[in-house]
Amino acid sequence: MSAYLLMSAGRGPRECAWAVSRLLRRLEADAARHELTTRRVQTVAGDRPGTYRSALVRVGGTGTGAFAASWTGTLCWQAPSPYRATSGRKNWYVTVQPCQVDSPVTTFAEADVDIVACRTGGPGGQHRNKASTAVRATHRPSGIVVVVDTERQLGLNRRLAMRLLRQRLEQGDDAVRRAVTTARWRVHDELVRGNPIRVERPEPPGR
Repeated sequence: MSAYLLMSAGRGPRECAWAVSRLLRRLEADAARHELTTRRVQTVAGDRPGTYRSALVRVGGTGTGAFAASWTGTLCWQAPSPYRATSGRKNWYVTVQPCQVDSPVTTFAEADVDIVACRTGGPGGQHRNKASTAVRATHRPSGIVVVVDTERQLGLNRRLAMRLLRQRLEQGDDAVRRAVTTARWRVHDELVRGNPIRVERPEPPGR
């Protein structure tokens, strides 16, 4: 079992990117204590060395679901700013949300297509109007239906119908991939400051 978690500083100040780097380490350490594996799939660097605007982490192992839930929501890193000595603010908020990374790819097989010959209409002469040269093709798994009557031969229309079905399926897969990417980037704008599910602090000196 595995899950993907996206940790983001949202549109917060540079301290939030610093908080992401600290909280990411805490998440990885917590996963190790639960005998789970982690892998940083993607990170977006902040404007200071060692900081991240966001980090996408894959968590795997038994109990991943419960672990991911325990880290999902608003987190708070509580520490003075390392960049502004005069700032009295100590709470830096970060969001962690599960996200989808892989989108399904529809497999096309001609065995999944029902072909029905039908009469075509429109111009083309007596043969075109009387002969069943048009093709109605239905892709059963997706329910997509196309009708092709471009050519005067059944075999040619059948090939065109198969090609058109493939294109429709590929377009559908592309739309799903775009939606997955859009949903992942939307997380950056969903950071809610306050009422964190976790408050983490630096380890005391000497520990």
